[in-house]
Amino acid sequence: MAWILFLILVAIILGIIGVAAHGLLYLLLIGIVVFLIALALGGAFLRRGQSARQPR
Repeated sequence: MAWILFLILVAIILGIIGVAAHGLLYLLLIGIVVFLIALALGGAFLRRGQSARQPR
């Protein structure tokens, strides 16, 4: 779970740098891609964690 939060943090930092620095729009795009990957991994992690629980 820590990796997912780290990826989200990296995506935010890349997005801010991509918006603030003129001519570095590609960093914004990379940040968006990293954010989407982090969301997909987070969703898979949560889905796997819920299915592993046994009902009582």
